[in-house]
Amino acid sequence: MNSGKSKSFIEWIKSGKVNQRLVIITFMLVPLTLLIVFTYIPFGKMIGFSFYDMKYIGDREFVGMQNYIEVFTRKDCFSALKLSLYYIVASFFQLGLALYFATILSAKTKGGGVFKGFMFFPYLVCGIAVGFIFKFFYTRGFVLDTVLQWCGFNLEQLPYWLKDTSINNISVAATSIWRYMGQNMVLFIGAIMSVDSTLYEAASIDGANGWQRFRYIIVPSIKTIIVLNMILSITGSLSVFEPPYVITGGNFGTGTYFVIMNKLAHESQKVGLASAMAIILLVMIIIVTAIQKFIERYYFGVGDQEAIRTIRKQKKLLKKEQEGGR
Repeated sequence: MNSGKSKSFIEWIKSGKVNQRLVIITFMLVPLTLLIVFTYIPFGKMIGFSFYDMKYIGDREFVGMQNYIEVFTRKDCFSALKLSLYYIVASFFQLGLALYFATILSAKTKGGGVFKGFMFFPYLVCGIAVGFIFKFFYTRGFVLDTVLQWCGFNLEQLPYWLKDTSINNISVAATSIWRYMGQNMVLFIGAIMSVDSTLYEAASIDGANGWQRFRYIIVPSIKTIIVLNMILSITGSLSVFEPPYVITGGNFGTGTYFVIMNKLAHESQKVGLASAMAIILLVMIIIVTAIQKFIERYYFGVGDQEAIRTIRKQKKLLKKEQEGGR
């Protein structure tokens, strides 16, 4: 009896469906465990910390929603939120340039491969290294000032690119254009290359110029990638850290939301307040993502909603034809 049971159990284990399920569970177990231990549990702890006035070590005092209120009432926290606008505007310039170069380089261009490599290379550079590059680039009397002097400008008339509060945030935000434009360009090139070539041939026969091909063929065909890059750029603009941290250290009014959060958490030891800032940032990113989904479905016509609308229109037309036949 026991041997029969053991054989049946072994046969059950060796069966195809059981083996398949065991393989799936085994391969999922390790990544899910790592995800829960190092992501979800710390995230839950951070939510709890946001309701306390606490340091990393020491006593904790429950303050309820006070930390969340303080994020919007503190001058440094709220002004850091406004600085995100500089990076959002820079991201739109970045996307515009990336789409422009992608449109040109998607065609057969002499030396196009080399140019693509040069444009994509900044994305491969470490963010800290990019910060140090532009720190010396903007320093008084260094690279940028030297080039402008060659063009006829007087050094005394040039602003302090990193100290002048009227221009320093623009200078720092411009670094993201240099770094991420190549990445977006490559994504756009891939999307443009996937467009059906017969559309271009038909446009050429109809006498369409370059702008018309771009407006009526390229943009409608890659609108999903455009929206995706837009949402990634905007969410990235809300969480900028490396450029202001390395280039200016967050001084002279350049401290972004992440830089201020880092200072509060590690220098001022206000862990509860920094946790509340992180939760608010998460909520902002969720809101931006929801807006993006709305734009995709109801403005650009991207996603399942477009298919649903098409099916409904076809059903209405079929219903009208049937009613007309009667």
